[in-house]
Amino acid sequence: MLKKYYIPRLIQYFTVLFIGVTLVFVIPRLLPSNPVEHQLSRMMAQGQYLDPSAIQAIRETLEQLYGLKGGIFEQYVDYFKRLFTGDLGPSFTQFPTPVTTLIRQSLPWTLGLLLASLSISWIVGTVLGGIRVSFPRSKLARLIELLIMGVRPIPYYIVALVLLILFAFLWPIFPMSGGYRMGVKPGFNLPFILDLLRHAFLPILSMVIIEIGGWFLQMRNVASNIVEEDYVVYAEASGLPKAKIIFMYIVRNAIIPQITGFALNIGFIFGGALITEIVFAYPGMGYLLYSAILAGDYNLIMGINIFSIVGVSTAMLIVDLIYPLLDPRVRYQ
Repeated sequence: MLKKYYIPRLIQYFTVLFIGVTLVFVIPRLLPSNPVEHQLSRMMAQGQYLDPSAIQAIRETLEQLYGLKGGIFEQYVDYFKRLFTGDLGPSFTQFPTPVTTLIRQSLPWTLGLLLASLSISWIVGTVLGGIRVSFPRSKLARLIELLIMGVRPIPYYIVALVLLILFAFLWPIFPMSGGYRMGVKPGFNLPFILDLLRHAFLPILSMVIIEIGGWFLQMRNVASNIVEEDYVVYAEASGLPKAKIIFMYIVRNAIIPQITGFALNIGFIFGGALITEIVFAYPGMGYLLYSAILAGDYNLIMGINIFSIVGVSTAMLIVDLIYPLLDPRVRYQ
């Protein structure tokens, strides 16, 4: 039974990786622009005189750096050789800094931002959803539901811009952009940590406001069904304390899908938060990708996409393999 569960998922994982990484190789080569010729044109536009032999030497060097030397099959083989050695080439805009270095510098910002927003929204949404079902006649619970349902349809970027205008422009309580203030020494020290939290507050808050609605609705719907189950009705008829019924019978069972959903959402963290990081100019993977697209940084765009594919696929595989442990109702088949 374990073989029937694990082997198909491993095969699916490697298939998705292969297709995704191959698409990252193919799609840029279908574009009309050539990064090598583009860089040579920029050098010429700066007024640099280069004789034909020097131009050819530079072209060959750039083709080697960008993995564009030889025929398409030769490039494809070289592409996978580089991947297996962790060589994604140098960045075009920050030459000669390797793409892997830029990704390594940006990744912690994205992970911190998304893990914090996911955790906070999950906790708040789950608790509020449980309160709504446990106290259906409460005016406060109804008001909370009304507010959440009113905010949920609002596009994310509008929420982010409103927070930015209110608390960074009109009332400059929080900074408008960046990850930390210039002049603060990065490291494990109190001034840096406090400044880090100030810069991260608005991006996290903007995502939490939107994400709470999904967790609230899921918890409310699952708990509403559980309330009607026979064992809950029997517990109420037996005269058990309301608190015990809520926590031991309703919340305990309703929270299983919530935990599963939380684990599944962790996988998507590696995809980055493009809009959030663009609006707040936050130095994460999304903002790095945005900057790379604007600059036409061929290697960096490919590197970020490869990392996202591998990161999301691997995280989803891990969650899928431990899924039966999170939800006992799932069988190994």
